Amino acid sequence: MVLNDLGRKINSALASLAHKPAIDAEALDAMLKDLCRALLEADVNVKLVGALRTNIKNLVNLDELASAPVASQRRLVQRAVFDELVRLVDPSGGAATDRWQPVKGKPNVIMFVGLQGSGKTTSCTKLAYYYAKKGFKTAMVCTDTFRAGAFDQLKQNATKAKIPYYGSYTETDPVQIAVDGVARFKKDKFELIIIDTSGCHVTEAELFGEMTSIADVVQPDNIIFVMDGTIGQSAEIQARNFKNAVNVGSIVMTKMDGHAKGGGAISAVAATGSPIIFIGTGEHMQDLERFDARGFISKMMGMGDIGGLVEKLQDLKLENKDFIKHMEQGVYTMRDFREQLTNMMSLGPMSKIMSMMPGMPADLLGAGGDEMGTKRMRKMLAVMDSMTDAELDSDGQVFKDQPTRVERLARGAGSPLVEVQMLLQMHAQFAGMVKKMGGKNGWMTQMKQMQQAQQGGGLPKGMSPQQMAKMQKQMAGKMNPQLVKQMRARMAGGRGGMPSMDEMMEMMGGAGGLAGLMGGAGGGANPLAGLMGGAGGGGGLAEMMKNMGGALGGLGGLAGLGGFPGMK
Repeated sequence: MVLNDLGRKINSALASLAHKPAIDAEALDAMLKDLCRALLEADVNVKLVGALRTNIKNLVNLDELASAPVASQRRLVQRAVFDELVRLVDPSGGAATDRWQPVKGKPNVIMFVGLQGSGKTTSCTKLAYYYAKKGFKTAMVCTDTFRAGAFDQLKQNATKAKIPYYGSYTETDPVQIAVDGVARFKKDKFELIIIDTSGCHVTEAELFGEMTSIADVVQPDNIIFVMDGTIGQSAEIQARNFKNAVNVGSIVMTKMDGHAKGGGAISAVAATGSPIIFIGTGEHMQDLERFDARGFISKMMGMGDIGGLVEKLQDLKLENKDFIKHMEQGVYTMRDFREQLTNMMSLGPMSKIMSMMPGMPADLLGAGGDEMGTKRMRKMLAVMDSMTDAELDSDGQVFKDQPTRVERLARGAGSPLVEVQMLLQMHAQFAGMVKKMGGKNGWMTQMKQMQQAQQGGGLPKGMSPQQMAKMQKQMAGKMNPQLVKQMRARMAGGRGGMPSMDEMMEMMGGAGGLAGLMGGAGGGANPLAGLMGGAGGGGGLAEMMKNMGGALGGLGGLAGLGGFPGMK
């Protein structure tokens, strides 16, 4: 995303404070000058930039700052900058609770409006696909009778996304099409009905009147205005005009993946008070991201967006009982590995996944970026497709015992021998990590024993109090301290007893997931990077990817996270 350039400039401005022995008025003004220049270059309105500068200066009390340690001074300034950037793109400061959400079990009618060419029809399909993945019964209605080929485009998109649709080649009244389409899908118990209208401009009175007529007759639950992110701060004028014509409840920003004015557009639209609920970040069906101001700014500044990453992982709805059973036994087969890689492919471009991880450099994928990473993923899957059922169900030891199998795989997949060897090495890393978790002495087994003891009011059969205490100490040593702290708080909170397995999985979401449990499994500074470093003391994701050739290593690591049980 081009907004990464803005993030780098903002970080560069903040980094200038690191070279100062103390933060005084001169140092703060110099940093704010660089920050404001970066925002103006991103086409943010000059008045908004001026207000941001004033607010930061008001938040940073230089007199109080002078008595604090230098490190604390920098953190306070960084926090003030972050909070004001969040308010710039969301006046509520990222705490908006009035954003519309569809309700399952009842028909929710959404009407899309916007300028012609803003990506409205594509956004309709993306939103239908987004909610279909979340279990909603979705459908689309095309009422655009003005633009030639509009119904054909929607039909093509809907067919590709496997979304039911309604439209007409003979009916010329868009209001009647809307009424008929909504009535049909309501009768069939659809939960989300999306109406695509003609793209229009405020100067086109006829099309604008058509839009208001559809809204009056259909009475949609939410009207979404689709705004082209490439028009920069001009977005504010368009948003206000549409909001005055119809009751715009939400906004979707499109084309945010390739233009430097995206930041200006978001800040301008935010100034209207209309909540931005989604942003379009590409041409593919899955390239629609829920907009969260804090996550957006955090990701832009290279601090990651763990909430967005967890949502993507939850969308996979992984409930493979065989895999869960294998993990409890401490076994990680080649078939498990293949499934995790396949799931990883469905998460979308790797650059977007990487941007959600704290501390991940934007150029980590190296030459070729997403395209090369996807190509390597497919090569890895091709190698595993060449395996026999016995090889897929093995723990990989068979390839060490019979090296000729590796040569056969290379020939069958048309891959160099070294790539097959790297694939097996990756599997071995994650197999080692799973082995630590499961099996007779793994923490998952120990945790179950402790839970059973709590429920039975005593100790596991054949275990003394001293052995129980020793086991608890061993478990604490294997787990991330943050997770141990959460467990103790849970047990001391009045509910009593060990957390259940489901509760443990819930805790993991706030403790870095699988990486949080494994604690020191990897060398990365953040939990996810630590996870991807593997269990063999690797140097984190960056080191692993460097050793294994670009995107190859990191992809497998994330796949291991994606398949962890409890991610529902």
